[in-house]
Amino acid sequence: MSPLLNERVFHVAAARFEAARQISGETTDHRSRRLHGHGFRAGVRAVIPQEWGGFPGAEVDALRDMLVRCVEPLNYRFLNETLPQPTDVNLARWVRSQLGVPGVEQVGIQSTCDGGVDLDRHDGAHLWRRYVFESAHRLPNVPPGHKCGRMHGHGFAVILHANVGQGGPDGTADFDRLDAAWAPLHAEIHQACLNDIPGLENPTSELIGSWIWRRLKPALPELSWVTVYETATCGAHFDGTRYRIWKELSLDSSLRLRRAPDGDPRRRIHGHTFTLRLHLNAPLDTVHGWTIDFGDVKELFTPVFRELDHQPLHEIADLEDNDAASLARWVRRRTAPMLPALDRVDVYETRGCGAILSWGADEPALPV
Repeated sequence: MSPLLNERVFHVAAARFEAARQISGETTDHRSRRLHGHGFRAGVRAVIPQEWGGFPGAEVDALRDMLVRCVEPLNYRFLNETLPQPTDVNLARWVRSQLGVPGVEQVGIQSTCDGGVDLDRHDGAHLWRRYVFESAHRLPNVPPGHKCGRMHGHGFAVILHANVGQGGPDGTADFDRLDAAWAPLHAEIHQACLNDIPGLENPTSELIGSWIWRRLKPALPELSWVTVYETATCGAHFDGTRYRIWKELSLDSSLRLRRAPDGDPRRRIHGHTFTLRLHLNAPLDTVHGWTIDFGDVKELFTPVFRELDHQPLHEIADLEDNDAASLARWVRRRTAPMLPALDRVDVYETRGCGAILSWGADEPALPV
C-alpha cells in the first residue's frame, strides 16, 4: 500500500535494565546522593529504512534486539563506573551514542513508573513526572441519561511535561521543581469534589488539563504539556493552545508475517495481546467541555475493533501484512471515515515495542 499524505511511521522499542547509581551535584542532604537503584526502562523511536530488520515487518524485533544489546553493559552495574553523573538525561545521551540505529528520533529513559526523560534528535530534553489524585466529579452539561452526568469518581493521573533545553542541564533538579509546583495543587484536588473548585465547575479531562496549565505555567515556564488520565485507557493533553485526546484498547489476535522468509518462526501462526491507541485532535466543544466524548470514540470504533479482536489477522484480505506498521495503516483507512479527527494510531505488539503512524502534529510520548 502506498503511504497516505503526510504519513510518518515510527518504529519503537523498549528494554529494561537494573542498575545502581549515585548522583552528585545536588544539596548535600539530597536523597539522590545516596547509593540507590532502579528498574530502568530505555526506549527508542526511529524512522527505520525499509527492510532494515531483514524483511518488511521485522523492524520492531530488530530494533528491540539492538536496544537490548545496547543496554546490556548497564544491567546489574554501578552506573557511575560508566558515567560520572548518571542522571536520566545523561543515560539517554549514552544510549543514543551507543545504539547504532539509523533514523533515531527520540531516546528515553524511564527510571520509575512515574518519571523519566525523552531526548530528541536535537538533544532537547523533555522531562515528565506522573502524579495521582483520587477525586469525585460529574459533568453537568452532558445529554440527559449520560452516565458522566451522575456524581462518580476516578483515580486520576496527571503527567507534567517540561522542556529543559538542549545540550545543557542534566535534569536532576528539574524533577524537584515539578514536585514543588504540583504539591499545592494536589492538596487542593486530592480527595475532593472537583465541581466545587473554582474554575472546575465542568471538570472534563480537557478542562482539568487547562486548569492545571493556568495554575502552573506562570511559575513553571518550562512546562510544555499537561496530560490528564481520566482512566488507565483514556485521557487528554493540553499545551496552552491545543487539546488532544486518546483512547486505548486491547486486542487479542493471532497473526503470521506473510513476508517472513521460509523457516522464520514469525511465518508461523502466533499471537499478541496488542495495545492499540487512537489519538484525536479536535477543537473544544465549549458547551460540553470536551473535544470528543470518549464513549463516542469507543462506540464508533467498535465495528473495527470486532474485526480485529479475537480474530486471525492473517485472514483479513485487505491487510497488507500483520506487522505493527501494516496494522496501524489498516486501522487508519478503516477508522478515518467515522473518526475524521483521528491523526495518529499506535500499535504495540508487546510493552513499548511496536509502531506509531502519525499524520498530525507532534504530541508528548505517553509512558509505556
